[in-house]
Amino acid sequence: MILKSDERRFDNIIKNIPFFKGLGDEELEQVERLIVKKRFNKDQIVLFEEDTANYMYLVYAGKVRIVKMNEEGREQIIGIHKKGDFFGEMALLDGKTSPASVIAHEDVVIGFLSKEDFDQHLMSNEEIRRRIIDLLCFRLRDSWAMIKILSFDNAEHRVMAVLDRLQALYGVVDDRGIIINIKLTHQQMASYAAVARETVTRVLSRLERDGLIEVQENKAILLNKSFYAQFKGVA
Repeated sequence: MILKSDERRFDNIIKNIPFFKGLGDEELEQVERLIVKKRFNKDQIVLFEEDTANYMYLVYAGKVRIVKMNEEGREQIIGIHKKGDFFGEMALLDGKTSPASVIAHEDVVIGFLSKEDFDQHLMSNEEIRRRIIDLLCFRLRDSWAMIKILSFDNAEHRVMAVLDRLQALYGVVDDRGIIINIKLTHQQMASYAAVARETVTRVLSRLERDGLIEVQENKAILLNKSFYAQFKGVA
């Protein structure tokens, strides 16, 4: 259940989404009325793969992870979306499902925009159609980043590439380097890099021992400046 006080707190989310920037206040209010907000607990399924053709979703609070199950039933993480992110617009355009499911990475509030409302109320807007093209270009570049991670034959380099990708998406600048402001278990990092969990544990231990990273008390990872000097040589 979403309370009125929460609604007010979420008011600025849609205004900051590039997809809807440029719309007037009246148009934004119209879009906001079409979005249905729901709460999900950590590790709860937000959307199954077969449902992704029906909705575009926006993250109003928390984080979700996008996963594909492998043959052993384990998660392969494709991406993680944080507050202010949105996804699923491609499925709304072509009516095809996305090849992944969406799971709450922590307690989240998700806004759903149905394909029916999208087609009826938004596709007639020239500004939104133009921004769809810009967005698809961004999604393509994002896919290239994931392909780059998987292109490394060396497992250690894959883990380092995942750390570099995570800092690009969730990094907070620190005097010592960059802190990755998202918590992932070793198993989740392993699924991101498509390596074994034991490999991630071994690589992180080696990087910490060599002073390239520091694992903080809250389990956040600090990438020291020396990390980039070494990663640059393999990227």
